[in-house]
Amino acid sequence: MGRKWSNIKEKKAARDKNVSRIYAKFGRKIYQVAKQGEPDPEANQQLKFVLEQAKTYNVPKHIIDKAIDKAKGGGEENFDELRYEGFGPDGSMIIVEALTNNVNRTASEVRAAFGKNGGNMGVSGSVTYMFDQTAIIGVQGVSSEDVMEWLMEADLDARDILEEEDQVILYTEPEEFHAVQSALINAGVNAFSVAEIEMLPQTEVTLQPEAKLQFDKLVDALEELDDVQQVYHNVNMADENG
Repeated sequence: MGRKWSNIKEKKAARDKNVSRIYAKFGRKIYQVAKQGEPDPEANQQLKFVLEQAKTYNVPKHIIDKAIDKAKGGGEENFDELRYEGFGPDGSMIIVEALTNNVNRTASEVRAAFGKNGGNMGVSGSVTYMFDQTAIIGVQGVSSEDVMEWLMEADLDARDILEEEDQVILYTEPEEFHAVQSALINAGVNAFSVAEIEMLPQTEVTLQPEAKLQFDKLVDALEELDDVQQVYHNVNMADENG
């Protein structure tokens, strides 16, 4: 799991640098989930999850409030959730999740990003079978023993609990995300360093420098698309000497 955490950390650091883009993506996502369900996070588990995730990226309150107010006001804009699958250089696999108000535009842009950067689109199911959907929660200032005790008291379990650098990282089932988070909050945790539901690869590939450069350009091109929310892949991003 250590290498997978390195990939998540690298991706989060990269997203943190693009604040205007990440704020726009969260604004769109918050509006959509608030409009689809209740605009109250206590009555809308999906909205609650997105808001917790937004906190880990320091999304300003005014952006969150604006998106929720727009949903409350019956905004007419509608978005579709889409998933694209494809391949990059040397056995790399990529999953792209998008939120769009124009399916044809998004499909064209994603296909072009793959084609112009050494990749190609796959059919539905060609990549996702090699990934596992996993909830990941990060907590600072506690020990793994503390976390295990809190979960046991709440009659919960986790796939894995690891101490990574200055924090404890929990990997658990997606459907248990809210229960695990609530157990930690009840134990006194008031902030999370990571709150994600990721598609984790079952195996990873390490690319040679030239292929890695091409792969990075492909991922950058995909993440720069306004409609793209998340990009998952199976490339080991960690320093091989780390």
